[in-house]
Amino acid sequence: MTKTFAQLGFPGRLIAVEGLDGSGKSTQIYLLKRWLEQEGLKVFFSEWNSSELVKSATSKAKKRELLSPTTFSLIHATDFADRYERQLVPLLRAGYVVLCDRYIFTAFARDTVRGCPSNWVRGIYDFAALPDLTFFFRADLEISLNRILDGRPQLKYFEAGMDLRLSTDPYESFRIFQGRILEQYLAMSGEFNFLIIDANQPIEVQQNVVRDLIVNRIELNDFRRDRTLKVS
Repeated sequence: MTKTFAQLGFPGRLIAVEGLDGSGKSTQIYLLKRWLEQEGLKVFFSEWNSSELVKSATSKAKKRELLSPTTFSLIHATDFADRYERQLVPLLRAGYVVLCDRYIFTAFARDTVRGCPSNWVRGIYDFAALPDLTFFFRADLEISLNRILDGRPQLKYFEAGMDLRLSTDPYESFRIFQGRILEQYLAMSGEFNFLIIDANQPIEVQQNVVRDLIVNRIELNDFRRDRTLKVS
C-alpha cells in the first residue's frame, strides 16, 4: 500500500510515532493525546503488540524463548492485523484522530535486522495504508540506554537483541541491535516521509515541535467532538 488514509478518502487521520527503545516516543505520544483531547478532538490511542487476541501468547513465547525470527514477525503481524481491522479502520472511518505508538515501520526495521527478507516482511503488511503523519524520534544510543535504565534495573532480553547472540554483554548487544535498527529507520525515512524529531532535546521542546507540525498539516477543527454533535 502506497497511499495514506487521507489519500484513500478516510475522514479520520492516523498519526504514528516511531523510534528506538528509550527514544521517548511513548512519552511524546501520551502528551500529544492529552493535548488533542483537551482541544476537544475525537482521539483514539493504539500501541504495538497490544491485541488481546495474541498478547498473552506472545508474552508466554517470549519468556520461554520459543520465537524464531519468522515466528516473531508473523505473531506481530497477526497482532497488527487484528487491531487494524477491529480498531484503526473503523475509527478512522468514524472521523477520529488515531495515534499509534509504533506502526508497520517497526516490523520493517526489527524483522529485517533479525534476518527476515525485507520484501517478505513488507509483503505481510501490504494491506495497511500509510499513516498521514509519521514522527521519528531520533535519540543517541547512549541517551536511549540511559533513559531505559533510569526507569528499571536492567534491559529486557529481546529489547537488547540477546536472541541474536550479538554479544554476551546485554548493554553491548543493545548498542549493536538498536544501532542496526536505527540504520533501517534512516534508510526508510525518505521513502515514507518521516518527520524526524531530535529526541535528545528536552521533552517540552520536542512536544512543541510535534504540535506545530500537526497544526500545519492537519485541519484539527474537522475532528472536534462539538463539530460532530452539531452536524448530527
